[in-house]
Amino acid sequence: MARTAEIERKTKETQIRLRLGLDGSPDSPSSEISTGLPFFDHMLTLFAAHGFFELTVEASGDIDVDCHHTVEDIGLVLGDAIDQALGDRKGIGRYGHAVTPMDDALSMVTIDLSNRPFLIYNIPGLTGDGRAFDVSSAKEFFRALANRAGMNLHINVHYGENAHHVLESVFKSAGRALCQAVAPDPRIKGVRSTKGTF
Repeated sequence: MARTAEIERKTKETQIRLRLGLDGSPDSPSSEISTGLPFFDHMLTLFAAHGFFELTVEASGDIDVDCHHTVEDIGLVLGDAIDQALGDRKGIGRYGHAVTPMDDALSMVTIDLSNRPFLIYNIPGLTGDGRAFDVSSAKEFFRALANRAGMNLHINVHYGENAHHVLESVFKSAGRALCQAVAPDPRIKGVRSTKGTF
């Protein structure tokens, strides 16, 4: 059974269409991403490639005001898609962890798909806007993602000076950790919890 989801969200601030496949081919993960924010497109492409996800995003929003609404709303929609694609979450590993270097930056992302959303976000103070991308909005993206996906998400950047490198390290780690967490494990028959439910 294909673990995919298609979500469309329209508000007065943003219009988003997103398709997610959790089981992309390791040989050719695919993504087609257009958000109106080239730097964010780059980050989502990295997330998909390093997670082996198939991801299509078509988004437009009030980026003439700033990028906040577009970035946050894509986090909401991607979180909804993850939740929908996972279904009852039976048989998945549930946990994922990745540490990824990118030149001067080193980040660690840890995920628990427990249906109990929580975000820990520790990164160094960053300057620069990533060519019209406000680096502070990355936190809002991950908060929205965690809330809608039912994800306990811990992001810790050990060090880094360049904002591009820091965020690239984070998005790669997030893709890699989520890939582990959603992966089926034949040893798990129900949900991975001693309660029998999340």
